[in-house]
Amino acid sequence: MNEISEAAKLVVRRNTEEVQGGGDFDLFDELFSDDFYDHTPQPGGTRDKAGVLVLYKRLREAFPDFKPEIQWQKVDGDIVTTFKTYHGTHQGNFLGHAETGTRVSFETVDAMRVVDGKITEHWGVANLYSVLQQIGVIAPLTAGEPSHV
Repeated sequence: MNEISEAAKLVVRRNTEEVQGGGDFDLFDELFSDDFYDHTPQPGGTRDKAGVLVLYKRLREAFPDFKPEIQWQKVDGDIVTTFKTYHGTHQGNFLGHAETGTRVSFETVDAMRVVDGKITEHWGVANLYSVLQQIGVIAPLTAGEPSHV
């Protein structure tokens, strides 16, 4: 793997571990381009850098002990894809649902374009349905039951 690919992976890893996991929002400002664009914003979110910051802060408010665990990363050109599992305790409002004190974990796949050391674009999918099941908002499926989602 070349130096540029390794540098891009490090930018995304620092965002995942230090910003999302550690709440270092000064670093967030350094890592994200001012013209950042999110192709898959969360419902009610905006597609810009400010929208991602709001999302990150909301996650840390809902799960103050929010901790990401990177499973793997892959680089294709200037895009870093990361599969990770998030862990945390539901201690604040999450998608309109009051704290339950429940320990949760959920998977996410993100693809982030990194240009000149800054995150410029994002595509992602998070298993939020699983979180809603874990905090008791949605009943878990039973074995053999078809999913109609």
